[in-house]
Amino acid sequence: MAEQQKKLNQLESAMSQPGFWDNPVTAQEQVGLLKNLKAVLVPYQETGKSLQDLTELFKLVEKMEDKTILAEIETELKQVVRQVVHLETQSYLGGPHDQKNVFLNIHAGTGGTDACDWAEMLLRMYLKWLAKNNYSAQLIDTLGGDSAGLRRATVYVKGLYAFGYLKSEIGVHRLVRISPFDANKRRHTSFAAVDIVPETEETQVELLEKDLNIDTFRAGGAGGQHVNVTDSAVRVTHLPTGIVVQCQNERSQGQNKQTALKLLTAKLYALKIKEQEESFKKIYESKGEIAWGYQIRSYVLQPYTLVKDHRTGAETGKVQSVLDGELDLFIEAYLKSKKK
Repeated sequence: MAEQQKKLNQLESAMSQPGFWDNPVTAQEQVGLLKNLKAVLVPYQETGKSLQDLTELFKLVEKMEDKTILAEIETELKQVVRQVVHLETQSYLGGPHDQKNVFLNIHAGTGGTDACDWAEMLLRMYLKWLAKNNYSAQLIDTLGGDSAGLRRATVYVKGLYAFGYLKSEIGVHRLVRISPFDANKRRHTSFAAVDIVPETEETQVELLEKDLNIDTFRAGGAGGQHVNVTDSAVRVTHLPTGIVVQCQNERSQGQNKQTALKLLTAKLYALKIKEQEESFKKIYESKGEIAWGYQIRSYVLQPYTLVKDHRTGAETGKVQSVLDGELDLFIEAYLKSKKK
């Protein structure tokens, strides 16, 4: 952490100099970097201080055999250990996009209505994880299934290291259960794909007006007062690549267009990066591949209960806890495997 502390000191010194704000763009970048460094260093320093205080307190009371105080020390020590594990995981996040906000995309795959229901279950799982970890989550687009669930959903996630943590979820997720939509109560297998696209600066991707086809349409809703009676939803097609994005959950057409263009910019930048990777088609396009042979994780509810990540081998029988947003086991295992 010495290098980060040195960088933080340099930034604080630069900010105190006259003329720092003469270039607002550069200044904002420096302020953002300072904020990110503090987000890493402050918890690290606080955890070290807590551990030191507990060590000194234990030395004072260990001979007194005061069970009440020793129990309190044990409880606080467990909290410190959890924080140390969190900091260790965070130390694996050094990628160029790890600190960025993201667009989380979920698409139902093979499995019909069950797959649409599974996509909605995944959306609920991620929203719960995001809430538990104090991330801001804004649902910007959804398309319902024919009779239940969701064909797709897009969430804009804001918070430090959003991409760093959520990149572990990119891929196909497989569900095995007794289908609630099957009158014969048979076991069904469903698939849904998750894509995590880091937000990027507009200057990194040039959007040409001639390359864009922008359509407006009436936003869907739950019925009654929730149905939008104006053509406020926006769909943008990038003609050279065929990438289509849309937004319908903002209040105005202008806001929907701005958000859709932001999502398109992020996807185009991700495309630019992933074209350099051999796994590009499997991970990103996944057309016709949200099915057997490509799943990164399986969630089995019948005939036994198990969630297993096929990349790392991490697994747990607490399926409901995972579906309620307890994903840290899999995220940490993935980041550790990549670090190795």
